[in-house]
Amino acid sequence: MPAFSRKALKNGLEAALMLAVVMGFGRFAYTALYPYMVSEYLITVAQGSWAASANYVGYLIGALWAVRIHGKQAHLVALAALAGTAVCLLALYFLQSGTGIIVIRLLAGILSALGIVATSMWLLGQCKQPQAVPIMYAGVGLGIALSAEGVVWGVRQALSSPQMWLVLALLAVGIMLCVLHGLLFERHPAQEAAPAARRFESNISAYTLIVLYGLAGFGYIITATYLPLLVKLALPDADIGHIWAVFGLSVIPSCFIWYRICQRWGYRLALSANMAVQALGVLLPVILPNIWGYVFSALLVGGGFMGTVTLVMPLAQQLAKNSRRNLIALATVAYSIGQIAGPLVSGQLYQWTHSFHLSLLLATAALLAGAWMAWKKATPPAYG
Repeated sequence: MPAFSRKALKNGLEAALMLAVVMGFGRFAYTALYPYMVSEYLITVAQGSWAASANYVGYLIGALWAVRIHGKQAHLVALAALAGTAVCLLALYFLQSGTGIIVIRLLAGILSALGIVATSMWLLGQCKQPQAVPIMYAGVGLGIALSAEGVVWGVRQALSSPQMWLVLALLAVGIMLCVLHGLLFERHPAQEAAPAARRFESNISAYTLIVLYGLAGFGYIITATYLPLLVKLALPDADIGHIWAVFGLSVIPSCFIWYRICQRWGYRLALSANMAVQALGVLLPVILPNIWGYVFSALLVGGGFMGTVTLVMPLAQQLAKNSRRNLIALATVAYSIGQIAGPLVSGQLYQWTHSFHLSLLLATAALLAGAWMAWKKATPPAYG
């Protein structure tokens, strides 16, 4: 486990809390609450699919918008994304219209993309704390796990889904207040990046990195979108909330594990292994369609997808110094295109085959292609 300075730990935890809200709550809480919203007749299955698609489209719009974010304004964009996400969560408490919910999910997707890009730029660019990257991205898993277990708790307390959205909104406001000082009032003097971050260096091209990241987005999103549904179809008596919580909880240690692997063995092995592990997780429900298959699928995919982000974002930040382009945002655009394509392809294949097996096999192939690209293209640079 890497050693963190006091400032790196503080800024990393602040960034983690921000991503817990804009990604964990704003993006992934819907997956856990969607079945309950349908059962309460707040939204139909068809409208729910449109809402999910709207969120992915919103994420793409936000990523395209994020290309224009200037490094010096990243903290303000991150704060706006936090506040906007809290408003979206609150709106879902009041809305009783399927159309309104779809619009809010579109806005939440935009804010999620702006939030993750701006928060990454704030920590890496303004704070200059690349060693705190695993802390930051672990926040996504924290948000997923908190929202998933919050849903389990809310169901036991007989809360309606709007009431659960209200709880998440209040929690989001509390978190926003906790990070205000770091975003608005803390000074960040110029400093050198930690030596440990040098291991992220590679001679991979920006184009290859963007394509690889798009494949990663396509590969993980089918499991991330349909895992609760897959479990419900195969195992009607299983507790969906707890399995989804496994997905979120596995993110937290994985960010540190993949960061450490990269430090020790380099970018090439870390990223290729990361995508191969996710490929196995995506494939497991096909070859092992029982409770253990789904649990380990949640563990491996959840433990891999934010590991990809942990590895790619610092490298994109380094490559951006030479290209003068916002590669963090451009890579996020490719990732979001993969996330949009995944559910669209899987939905069409399900209509033809009445099964998700072919979709999962296709996602596995995309992740293996990304692993191959990382192994072939991310060769270590020559020093000296």
